Formats: sequence, structure tokens, C-alpha cells
Amino acid sequence: MNKKISTLIAALCLVGALVVPTEELSARTKSQASEPLFTHAVQTLEAVRQHFKTDDKSLLQEAIPVQPNQNAYSYLWGYSAMFSSSCALYEASGDKKWLKFVDKTMMRGLDRYYDDRRKPAAYASYVNDAPESDRFYDDNIWVGIDMADLYLATKNSKYLERAEEVWRFIESGTDGELGDGIYWCEQKKGSKNTCSNAPGSVLALKLYKATGNERYLERGMALYKWTREHLMDPVDHLFFDNVSLNGRVEKTKFSYNTGQMIQSAALLYDITGERRYLTEAETMAESAYHRFFDDIGRADGVRLLRGGELWFDAVMLRGYIELYHINADRTYLNAFLATMNMAWDTRYSRDERGLFGPHYDMRGKNRSKTLLNQAAMIEMLARLSAVCPDTAEDE
Repeated sequence: MNKKISTLIAALCLVGALVVPTEELSARTKSQASEPLFTHAVQTLEAVRQHFKTDDKSLLQEAIPVQPNQNAYSYLWGYSAMFSSSCALYEASGDKKWLKFVDKTMMRGLDRYYDDRRKPAAYASYVNDAPESDRFYDDNIWVGIDMADLYLATKNSKYLERAEEVWRFIESGTDGELGDGIYWCEQKKGSKNTCSNAPGSVLALKLYKATGNERYLERGMALYKWTREHLMDPVDHLFFDNVSLNGRVEKTKFSYNTGQMIQSAALLYDITGERRYLTEAETMAESAYHRFFDDIGRADGVRLLRGGELWFDAVMLRGYIELYHINADRTYLNAFLATMNMAWDTRYSRDERGLFGPHYDMRGKNRSKTLLNQAAMIEMLARLSAVCPDTAEDE
């Protein structure tokens, strides 16, 4: 490895643990994760549990300070993001105490959103003892992906059952309009979105890995192909937000949409060995690097994430990590690491409570803090800890 790159990785991975770990932190499994990054992830989780707590020990607030007309609990989107980050802590460390936290706390909270009164059963956008709320296909897919990942990590069939239940709901949101594709919302079937179809492909491919069922592979491939044909910008290979049933394309581009297509392509390459999928993944990754990261003139040439909605970037990171496992190119991970380093510094995004604003720098630092942004930081720090070495390798 080039010494300059080696030194950069070491510096990023060993960014100072500014707070001494508690006894609980020091007891975790240390062999599989970079200590400072993982410690920062846990510290952020503890800050969330302190500042976003509610009268229900399993549920959390949407934002602090509480906003006008804010519900008592967060919507599923924010809660499922915290569920993802908790799963990431377990996957990064292999420590069973994090699996216990997922099972005893986060799953219990997730069940508060579970709606089996409507069929097929699925997770509603708000808690099930409130008036009936909409059910979003993308919200459910994020949960399904986490459940599939938990099954692949533990082989516990209860997670696979949940993932396949989510899949049945997703399939109910698919029809022949526009040739295929998953709708965005069960109650508002006016558009088919990248945020439901790209992760829908990822979920199907993970279910194929979990079960060997060829039907999942076929659907994963079909949804990937459909999304490229209907929502990819042929100029830069990034993805538009949605296409309505009348064919009008909403051309906003979000980082998580392309990130999920990168992950789908990487999974397809891993499963099929077809080179075109790897080529497509690398093309999308490079284009996203230029669109969603800024060159601020650092001497090492590393770009930094632009920010604005941290959770979108956390989901994009999943795609870059999937690709890294195939091609071992650290360019993009170095950019995430450099961004995490900046955000953690209290001169930038992190405040005195250990909470983060909507950007990685100081923009919006004094605004309200959302659960979604905190979950994003926990997930990114945890996932990076699993692929960032504790010490740089020698040349």
C-alpha cells in the first residue's frame, strides 16, 4: 500500500476518542472494529437515548427541541433508521450485547408500528395505537433489509420470517403499470420511486443469499433493470427520484438512490459473476463521488460529503462498502472517514450534547436535531469501523 495513503487511513481511523469509554463500552468485542469509530457510534447512541427518550422506553422522539404539532413518538422512518444503526453496531462488533439490545429494545419498539389489521401485514408510518396511518413501501424495505442482514449474520429464522413478510407486502405494491416497479406508498399509488425499487432489488438479492430461492434473484435482477431503464440519467448514471404513472419524471437526485443501485449492482456481480454489473457499479460510484462530495482543496485530494440529509449518505455508504468488498478501492471510504472526522469535531457539526445537525460542518448546528440525522451518524461510524483497520498496513 502506498505510504501516503497508509498514513491517511491511520490518521482517519485513529481520530481521538475524546471521551473516555465507559465500562460497558470497554467490554465490547474489539477484534472486528476500529475502536475510536465504534466508540463514537456508541457515544452517539447514548446521546440519543438520553435526549430523545419518551415515556415509552422503546420509542423515541422525532426531533428536539419538540416542534409545534410534533407527535409523541417518531415516525417509522426515523425509528427504522435507529433500528438500522443498532443492527450496524452488532454487525460491526459481533458483540451479542448489541444483538440483545436489538431484540429487547429496538424490536419491541418496531412492533409498535406493526399493522396486521390490513393485509398483507406491514409496518405503518406511525404507531399502531394511533389513528390508522399510511404504509410506505420504502419504509418497509429498510426494515426488511435489516432483518435479512440479521438473518445472514445469525442464521436465526425469526429474522428471515420478518424479512420475507416484508417482501410479501412489497410484492403487493408491484404491478404492470410502467412495465413493473414498486409503488412508493400503499395509499398513494401515483408514482414508482427509486427509493422503493433500488432497495427493493437489494432486499430481493439478500433474500436470495439467505434462501437460495431463484425467484428472489429473478426479482432482484428485474427491479435493478427496471430502475435503470426508467429512472437513470443516461448522462451521469445517477438516479432521478420517481416516475409518475403518466410518465413524468421527477428529476431530483438523492445520494441514497444511487447508493442503493451501487449496492444492487455489486450484489449482482457477487452472485452472478457477470462483469457488466461490476462495471456499472464502478461507473455509478465514480459519478456519485463527483456529485455528492465536494473537492475543498485538501492537500491529500480527499473529497468531503456535502451533507444536508445525513441519512441519505448513510444509505449511500452501504453501496460503497458493498463495492469495496469486491474491488478493495478505498477512495470513497477515505472520503467518508474524512467527513466523519470533521463532523465529530465540536467546532463543526457535533454539539455539546453529542448530537449532530443536518450538515457535517457547522451549517445548521444550532437548529433542531432530528432522530434521522443521529441514526445516520451512528450507522456510518459503526459500518466504517468494520472496514477501517486499527492500524495502517505497511507498504
